[in-house]
Amino acid sequence: MAILNVTPDSFSDGGRYHVPERAIEHGLKLVAEGADVLDIGGESTRPGAEPVPETEEIARVLPVVQALARQIAIPISIDTMKAEVARRCLDAGASIINDVSGLRHDPAMISLARETGAGLVVMHMQGMPATMQQNPQYHDVLGEIEHFFRERIATLTMAGIAAEAITLDPGIGFGKTMSHNLTLLANLGRYQRLGRPVVLGVSRKGVIGTIIARERSERLAGSLAVGCFAVAEGAAQILRVHDVAAHRDAALLWEALAPYRLTSRSELPR
Repeated sequence: MAILNVTPDSFSDGGRYHVPERAIEHGLKLVAEGADVLDIGGESTRPGAEPVPETEEIARVLPVVQALARQIAIPISIDTMKAEVARRCLDAGASIINDVSGLRHDPAMISLARETGAGLVVMHMQGMPATMQQNPQYHDVLGEIEHFFRERIATLTMAGIAAEAITLDPGIGFGKTMSHNLTLLANLGRYQRLGRPVVLGVSRKGVIGTIIARERSERLAGSLAVGCFAVAEGAAQILRVHDVAAHRDAALLWEALAPYRLTSRSELPR
């Protein structure tokens, strides 16, 4: 899942693709590099980010969705918490809603998802972007997020949304400390028992930067390491990334190697 931020202030690439023409050009480049899904967002959800008015968010994303939907064959995801933004983009050719609030922020989002049959990325976030990193606390971060996912799946399916439409994102960096993030990443496979694909969005994030002491533009190796760990553990089915070509190459190598992995010492070649 390739990240295309059409914002002036996103944490990693804010302002680079704020102009529609540049965003469209970059979107086409991400597709050419091997993206399977293109995730377009017009409101930064970095820690401390302030909300963007609905009209402004629509003005940012709609021209980009409209143009790319005419030119690419892969699905387009709209990264938004606002039902009207999602509706306009679905009408323009998007087919997935990526809602960092887990469809809790806008009461109209669940009915929109049911009416349109859109695919969903349901993310966990403690608090809201403007305040989420102000002393986040959990008694049991793994268990509390699993409880959240179970509640969301039950609520959405009871509302008439097909379980097959739902994917789950634990929300690395969204209302979590360093310890919470590392606990989630090391134990991400726990959520496979929920029966839905897991989306991992950790590309260039602070948890990586803190460990390797690199600026955001220099975190590719760290992002690849975490992505490969998650794939090798069978813990994530979708990697949401900035650097598509490098992650695609890493995934292809993993797929090539996996069938040759020995499961016991008796299988070792003599």
